Amino acid sequence: MGLLNKICSKSFLQRLCRKNINLIDRLPPVRGILRASEPLHKKNWFGVGGAAEVYFEPADIDDLSLMMRFMPNEPCTILGSGSNVLIRDGGIPGIVIHLGQPFSRISLEGETLICGAGASLMEIARFAEKNSIAGFEFMSGIPGSLGGGIRMNAGAFKRSLKDVLVSLTVMMPNGELQEVNPKDMEIFAYRQCYLPNDWVFVEARLRGEKVPDAHDITEKMRLYKEKREAAQPQGVRTAGSTFKNPDGLQVWKLIDNVGLRGAKEGGAMVSEKHANFLINTGSATAKDIETLGNRIVQAVRRQEGITLEWEIKKMGVEID
Repeated sequence: MGLLNKICSKSFLQRLCRKNINLIDRLPPVRGILRASEPLHKKNWFGVGGAAEVYFEPADIDDLSLMMRFMPNEPCTILGSGSNVLIRDGGIPGIVIHLGQPFSRISLEGETLICGAGASLMEIARFAEKNSIAGFEFMSGIPGSLGGGIRMNAGAFKRSLKDVLVSLTVMMPNGELQEVNPKDMEIFAYRQCYLPNDWVFVEARLRGEKVPDAHDITEKMRLYKEKREAAQPQGVRTAGSTFKNPDGLQVWKLIDNVGLRGAKEGGAMVSEKHANFLINTGSATAKDIETLGNRIVQAVRRQEGITLEWEIKKMGVEID
């Protein structure tokens, strides 16, 4: 990095730090983790991105309510486990809220699982298997938290969160809790949830089916694991499927058609194993990944006449 870039970077960080102190001073006296300029590259599966202006992990539901009720009028972003997001290199302005361990509890009530929004989808599937509750096998290989899974209606093997969700507890921007019943309103579409982004998902009730023993559940999870490992890249930094499948079509075939399987941009690469997966080969920036994704969108639109829609959620500020 040249001397001018070093000076500019130092000046930028000093301004950012002063702004963070001012923002933190205006926040309510919470009990959870509250930090300024929190690096986010270790909090997402791509391993890229800048810092959160302010990062908050509430100690419990009351702590979250306090923040929601009294925080200033600043941007607020909910970050799950970071498995299906691209955090841009300029970081995320305002307040980033992450629901950690206090929101990860799982319990059983008959055939219904009561799960905190911070619970891992994989852990929920394993909990259901342990208790001989069928219907959650499809979740066993989906990375990410329940809250993020509901936000994007995550799914696999022709099932999604829509198929098991009984009710959802959300915290409104005024800090009050509200119950949402998917039977009362249409809240889901393919890889999409219509509920407002400023509603914080805190807990969900998911219904399965009690079976005599877990043998069939375990076998189905094993088969799903084999299929994933055969078809998807393993042991690499990726955020999963990059684009939504258009009606009746498969994105990986469209990407193959335009000759971009294995294409590279800086440290980003289109997976050779599954063309709808973008990979950080080790040195990628968020800009590399987004630029490569946009190349795919442009090529498919130009050659196939189809506009791909990102499945990965992009967050934060771009750096030119």
